[in-house]
Amino acid sequence: MNLSRGQLQAIVDALTVLLPARSPADVELSRFFREHRELGPRDRALLADTVYAALRRRRLLEHVTPNATPREIALASLVKLQGVGISQIESTLNAEEKAWLAELKALDLDSLPFPIRADLPDWVLERLRSRMGEDEVLDLARGLQRGAPLDLRVNSLKAPREAVLDRLAYDNIEASPARLSPLGVRLKEKPALNQHPMFLDGAVEVQDEGSQVLGLLVEPRRGEMVVDFCAGAGGKTLQMGAAMGSSGRLYAFDVSDKRLANLAPRLKRSGLSNVFPQRIASENDPKVKRLRGKIDRVLVDAPCTGLGTLRRNPDLKTRQTPEGLVELNAKQRAILDAAATLLKPGGRLVYGTCSLLAEENEEIVMDFLARHPEFSLVPAKQVLERQGVKVAGSEDYLHLYPHVHDTDGFFAAVLERKKGK
Repeated sequence: MNLSRGQLQAIVDALTVLLPARSPADVELSRFFREHRELGPRDRALLADTVYAALRRRRLLEHVTPNATPREIALASLVKLQGVGISQIESTLNAEEKAWLAELKALDLDSLPFPIRADLPDWVLERLRSRMGEDEVLDLARGLQRGAPLDLRVNSLKAPREAVLDRLAYDNIEASPARLSPLGVRLKEKPALNQHPMFLDGAVEVQDEGSQVLGLLVEPRRGEMVVDFCAGAGGKTLQMGAAMGSSGRLYAFDVSDKRLANLAPRLKRSGLSNVFPQRIASENDPKVKRLRGKIDRVLVDAPCTGLGTLRRNPDLKTRQTPEGLVELNAKQRAILDAAATLLKPGGRLVYGTCSLLAEENEEIVMDFLARHPEFSLVPAKQVLERQGVKVAGSEDYLHLYPHVHDTDGFFAAVLERKKGK
């Protein structure tokens, strides 16, 4: 494939917009495409692949390019990360660019310093290396540098997984059962599914397999009162609603009108009648206080750095900071405390994040348990194995990693309010 000057310039223009990381990369890229409707589907796919490859390896590319301009980063990404031959873009290069790209092509990346190979911020590496060996950190980092697969969750109210796999095979969409989640299907490629009959009917939803496993820890039952405290666009809300057989009451709380608006069409497709979306101003909203002591199960998918999702959101490496982590820790503690007040004696509280940092995970849980003796930790392994799910490396807590489980990075703890307290 030979790249035209126009294609290369579009990639450079997109990187010029995205590299400052003023807002999420997917939002910026969607806006860019809306403003450049002349780009065809193949051009858009090439542009998106190159931009995300560059964001995943930004630290490397800034290290090996002369001035780290958007054009240099685009060229280096194409040649070094995506395997485009210099001859395929030769007509777009000047003599100086040809020379340094030839040197870059021959560069052994394994000879570079550890932080460049890991391609994570120093403050993140410092925290990971405090509890992992350097080789394990590098394996994790390389897992985060790869693109994420496309996973679906089967809506058990609409179809069994076998029927979904059969229909995908009939439509020549290569797919297989997920390794961990009994509800999961993994696609080999990334076809557009938004007009597929199973998607339109709500038989399947796009949801990372790791997110599905986290949702299984709640283990909601028919007829119960359940709260998804930070529902977002509602992937785990819909999963729990189906597990409840569309019975009982499932409150989907979130502080964002926009995120709850995104839940609305998904909820309609799902066929669920037991989900009640509720916008709350904060964890201390009166809507929360009215439910104190009445709830059987609560899921807190807490706001976090999102570092476990770097395969999908590589711009977070630039947008998150140590100072922001401190603010998130305070918010995580406050939300967990508020969510705990909702539970009946014997009720279950699942705290989860898509973070890799102990400060957002184990340390938050241990602090909570120290301040709330009425709660105890239930081993995550025990809850999952009851559902026929085995996750390597998960005992007391759920730990999911891209380099081990080929999912996004997730953490979760299962907490139970002691009976009579």
